Amino acid sequence: MTVYWYLTRGTGVVALLLLTAGLVLGVMGPTAFRTRRLPRFVVSGLHRNVTLLALAFVVVHVVTTILDTYTPIGLRDAFIPFVASYRPIWLGLGAVAFDLLLALIATSLLRNRLGFRAWRAVHWLAYVSWPVALFHSLGTGSDARSAWMVFLAFACTISVAAAVLWRIGTAARAALPLRLGFGAATIVLALGALAWFRAGPDRAGWASRAGTPTALLASAPTASSTAAAATATLPAAPFTAPLNGRFAESGPDGNGLVSVAVTGLTSGGIDGELQLDLWGQPLAGGGVSMSASSVRFGPTSAPSEYVGRIVSLTGQRITASLRDASGHSLTLELDLQIDAGSGTVGGDLRAVA
Repeated sequence: MTVYWYLTRGTGVVALLLLTAGLVLGVMGPTAFRTRRLPRFVVSGLHRNVTLLALAFVVVHVVTTILDTYTPIGLRDAFIPFVASYRPIWLGLGAVAFDLLLALIATSLLRNRLGFRAWRAVHWLAYVSWPVALFHSLGTGSDARSAWMVFLAFACTISVAAAVLWRIGTAARAALPLRLGFGAATIVLALGALAWFRAGPDRAGWASRAGTPTALLASAPTASSTAAAATATLPAAPFTAPLNGRFAESGPDGNGLVSVAVTGLTSGGIDGELQLDLWGQPLAGGGVSMSASSVRFGPTSAPSEYVGRIVSLTGQRITASLRDASGHSLTLELDLQIDAGSGTVGGDLRAVA
């Protein structure tokens, strides 16, 4: 895993917490927190600054997601919902939340020109970004099933539901049946979100059902592959071995991306298995401008012992950086001869510790 992956996880969680705090402050309003020592303008300023800080963390979250080439997520996917090849629905919800936050900031800056009613309409609509962001976090987040993440999501949901119920209960101008209806709807939606999580992200196999590309699922280490890796070994690096295998190219898909897959076995006394997948834009003169990649390598009994990505691609010369479950690194240098007509691959694999 790269530093971008850790930054994406961390900034996503912090952004969700800040969005929750901003929503609670906005829903309950300055009067709920105002005291003699805490005037209304201070609470309003806190609400504004918390929202701006949340947007800053969301921006970093988006940038690190794009820079981390482990998944095929591009700049367009950050702004246009539901067009990504990676978990399109749940990644699309993140794009919706981002767009709503941008609309909130833009209209706030133009508030004097838009008028109070137009600004207020967009302002309340932007609150939709919170539940959308919550479902995005649980639908595609790496930590969705972790106990600490479940606790944070539950705490955020309870905080928002309590704020909404408080606001409904103190809305003196609203009729009692209307307030009861909104209150019941809030409780039902919260329970519905819990039921969805238990039936979806909290159950095994969610990564596949959420729309993770098959190549990424194949490259992810599993419990069985990790156990097998404990007994299987490769020669100590550095070593060089001949590589022979198959080559396949497909696409372009709806995003204009082609996918290239190379599978091969090493020989010469080294029984290793290589699986290499990359995605990118096709070049006019042939080849691919890589935007994402996935590489796994190990003995044939544990082919996912090392997992990583391509760090250099020059013609048919490839360098990949991998790690095993214990954090040990391995660099692979590949000189390939690809015969696209027959779909075969030959060449040499060099492993460097």
